[in-house]
Amino acid sequence: MEIDTNENRTGLALEWAERDKAVIWHPFTQMQTAPLPIPIVRGEGTLLVAEDGKTYIDAVSSWWVTIHGHSHPYIAEKVAEQLQTLEHVIFAGFTHQPAIELAERLITILPKNQARVFYSDNGSTAVEVALKMAFQYWHNLGKPRRKVIALDDAYHGDTFGAMAVSGRSAFTAPFVPFLFDVEYIPAPVPGQEQVALERLQALLSDEVAAFIVEPLVQGSGGMVMYAPEILNQLMSLARSHGALIITDEVMTGFGRTGKLFASHYLSEQPDLMSLSKGLTGGTMALGVTTCTNEIYNAFLSGDRHKTLFHGHSFTANPLACTAALASLDLLLSDETQAAIQRIVRRQAVFAGQLKQKPGVKNVRQQGTILAFDLDVDDSNRAYFSNIRDIAYNFLLNEGVLMRPLGNVLYIFPPYCITDEELNTVYAAVEKLLRHLNQS
Repeated sequence: MEIDTNENRTGLALEWAERDKAVIWHPFTQMQTAPLPIPIVRGEGTLLVAEDGKTYIDAVSSWWVTIHGHSHPYIAEKVAEQLQTLEHVIFAGFTHQPAIELAERLITILPKNQARVFYSDNGSTAVEVALKMAFQYWHNLGKPRRKVIALDDAYHGDTFGAMAVSGRSAFTAPFVPFLFDVEYIPAPVPGQEQVALERLQALLSDEVAAFIVEPLVQGSGGMVMYAPEILNQLMSLARSHGALIITDEVMTGFGRTGKLFASHYLSEQPDLMSLSKGLTGGTMALGVTTCTNEIYNAFLSGDRHKTLFHGHSFTANPLACTAALASLDLLLSDETQAAIQRIVRRQAVFAGQLKQKPGVKNVRQQGTILAFDLDVDDSNRAYFSNIRDIAYNFLLNEGVLMRPLGNVLYIFPPYCITDEELNTVYAAVEKLLRHLNQS
């Protein structure tokens, strides 16, 4: 019998990583130069446990999805029960209780004008569906509009429609010839509000089908944050020219901004919303696109050509819908809502401390999300900044998983994170800053 020593665990971890390297292609990874991946064998709450026994605090909620932490027993129990009953059924011509209940519950917590729920598989496809709804809405009315306006440096996903309405960057460069044209306005960050308004005014016409935004926080674009008041003005201006409003709340939804949805900060409300990530508590993939009755009604007709021809094999998967229902139970509980506000307060305190530290600039916070820039002498400060790897590896060595966006660091924790764990994350960040200032 082999004794499970640290040496044995390290050897097994290396074996897993080498086997991975032989057969797997990882996302957003240059496979030729990337270090071997870290094999994870277990997740519990905020912690990820590696094969070699090392633990990591997941300070980014594993790409912003695990809002309740890993392997939550309540979600696991509900999914296990559903697995014994119905694992999947075609969703064209059939329905099931988890999909119905989830749609009913979402409608009650979304902005009041949202009336219909369309299921898909992930955030990118939820955006695709919103775009197709918007374009076909105008087509069905016999008033085709073909233009979209988005924000500079937006990120809406990696499928082609989602890429088209994202900012043009290294991510989209190889595909630009295949993307439909989109007009952009500057993100309305403090000091750029009037420029954004004037640019939008200049672009609006009766050719614009939709204005799409990540409300209040542009995630992958560098955790760019702006105020609800200016977004209200932009949405009102777009709507005055008939454009539909799409809010991509894939990242900002389900409590991240301090309210259930970023749209709850707004007096103007979207016509369409895209949701995913925290929807199932990170348990499995599920996407949702919601819309108003006005949009839905434009597809009702005796003419079958006005049908929304979109669907996925796993549309409204019962297991995913069940996970989402369980996640909503947890999210709407007094305990989780109190935890969200506790995290908001803790992040605000640490934001104030960061503002006093050398090497840090542009500290910003929206709800549970805290971000700041490393003030580095690097001409390539965007996603490919060299500081990214330095910071990422340093923090991993401290037992903290953060995934910098170039020189932008952010803390995006699960709601179950304890004050002690937050202190560990903050201490690791402070240690990183001391290391960088001494370098």
